[in-house]
Amino acid sequence: MTNLATNAESLASVEVRDEAVAAARAAAAASGVEIRELTEIADLAAVVGLFESIWRSAPGARPVSTELLRAMSSAGNYVAGAFENDELLGACFGFFGNPGKASLHSHIAGVAKAGVGRGIGQALKLHQRGWALLQDVSVITWTFDPLVRRNAYFNLGKLGARPIGYLPDFYGPMEDSINGSGDTDRLMVGWDLKSPEVRAAAFGEPVLIDAEALGAEKALSVGSDGGPVIGSADAPTVLVGVPSDIERLRRTDPGRGTAWRTALREVLGGLMADNAEVTGFDRAGWYVISKEQS
Repeated sequence: MTNLATNAESLASVEVRDEAVAAARAAAAASGVEIRELTEIADLAAVVGLFESIWRSAPGARPVSTELLRAMSSAGNYVAGAFENDELLGACFGFFGNPGKASLHSHIAGVAKAGVGRGIGQALKLHQRGWALLQDVSVITWTFDPLVRRNAYFNLGKLGARPIGYLPDFYGPMEDSINGSGDTDRLMVGWDLKSPEVRAAAFGEPVLIDAEALGAEKALSVGSDGGPVIGSADAPTVLVGVPSDIERLRRTDPGRGTAWRTALREVLGGLMADNAEVTGFDRAGWYVISKEQS
């Protein structure tokens, strides 16, 4: 019986891997790019240039260097690029995590302005998923700014990842055009590559939630002036809202942008510190939080 169970589990793993590779190929074809692993200096230098053009960091603070990517790829880590003909339109870089957890940490991913809106970001993540499963890795982690609404929906809705920790000022000052000069709070997410939700999302079935239909209390919402309004978080299920465009708000009203960082850290960070679970994200701008222990 043990051998039969082991064989069945092995066959199921092969099926998931093959399915993931097929989903990645389909996503790349749909976005009109070829995605491939990168090891050559010229390609890695192009990735560095792409990331610099996206983040526009202060001098001496570029997101990653050619030398680091070269070392990481040579050691067997993940560096991949999305190409349309010979033009690099997107790239993703990750490295192996704790060996005992069989995990990969996806450090940075970005898409050029010319490639935005074509699904290239999702195609890169699905390529990374297929690659990881071929390495017998079952979990990918990464961080994102929980105030950026489109990223929250992309990560939790379109990919099916789940938050596993709120990290105050995780990177320290970054001084780039996206993060500004404020604190770099992040949500750490875990992507269970074999879960039913992730498998469905890979084939175009996102995790959808209608927050308003839940009738839950709003622990944090957007006020009439665009600022944060803290409410009650006493109910078993609560909603935590974020502004529609925090990046524009940081540029036009830095004080209000900082107020949002403080409020979200207090409310979302506080709930997660008390072991509440983020069960999803409504595209309308709400994190759905369950305080009921499973």
